[in-house]
Amino acid sequence: MDFTLQWMDVTFLLSAAFILICIVLGVRIVPQSEKFVIERFGRLRSVLGPGINFTVPFLDRLAHRISILERQLPNAQQDAITSDNVLVEVETSVFYRILEPEKTVYRIRDVDAAIATTVAGIVRSEIGRMELDEVQSNRSSLIERIKDQVESAVDDWGIEVTRAEILDVNLDDATREAMLQQLNAERARRAEVTKAEGARRAVELAADAELYAAEQTAKARRIEADAEAYATGVVAKAIAENGIEAARYQVALKQVEALMAVGQGEGKQMVIVPAAAIDAFRDAFGMLRGGQP
Repeated sequence: MDFTLQWMDVTFLLSAAFILICIVLGVRIVPQSEKFVIERFGRLRSVLGPGINFTVPFLDRLAHRISILERQLPNAQQDAITSDNVLVEVETSVFYRILEPEKTVYRIRDVDAAIATTVAGIVRSEIGRMELDEVQSNRSSLIERIKDQVESAVDDWGIEVTRAEILDVNLDDATREAMLQQLNAERARRAEVTKAEGARRAVELAADAELYAAEQTAKARRIEADAEAYATGVVAKAIAENGIEAARYQVALKQVEALMAVGQGEGKQMVIVPAAAIDAFRDAFGMLRGGQP
């Protein structure tokens, strides 16, 4: 009787232990940053996502724990030759993450090395189609093309390329020295062009100033001529209206003004007036007294 009870106790404990082991082996808690690849008899059974998952104990086996966090490949340097035969050393960096672990673990052995090799080949191919100046000035478009081609190449591996960067483009010493000389020559040429443009602009401004001065002089002469023409017209009108008397008055007035100017000279104590001048005075005063112009 005691033996039977003991056997029952042992059986119960073994059953409880077996059930506990089945629960432990059958329940899989997957972290948010990982995915589990489950195999059954050596073949892919399923891919478990984050959270609580259930498997068949003793039949299903956890084959791979795959991190789905974004990864960065080590910075790589590779040589490339541009279309204008310049040797450059390009430093690249690639970021990626695994989206489909079942493809990654069963189709490629070393995913990092495979991506690095793919990137190196694509970088050499793309740079070989461009001149050195284009590589330096169109780096953003070059990076975009490299990223697109790398994504297409690694699509069968269940990988998403999130970023591709060209960190630096280095030149050998001889090429760098030649580029520096070219840059200095270009700066000197621009300085000469700027100086010539400044001289040409100065000549243009001087010519404009002379033209403006000539225009103003011509305008002043035109105004003076218009004034003289107006005065002549007034005299001509007076002659036409008053006859010869108006003309004699104007002549006498001019003679009087001339004599007054002579008398106002410095050091002049005596003025000799010819008889014709006295007659001119007499005529002018006579006209003034008579009220005629």
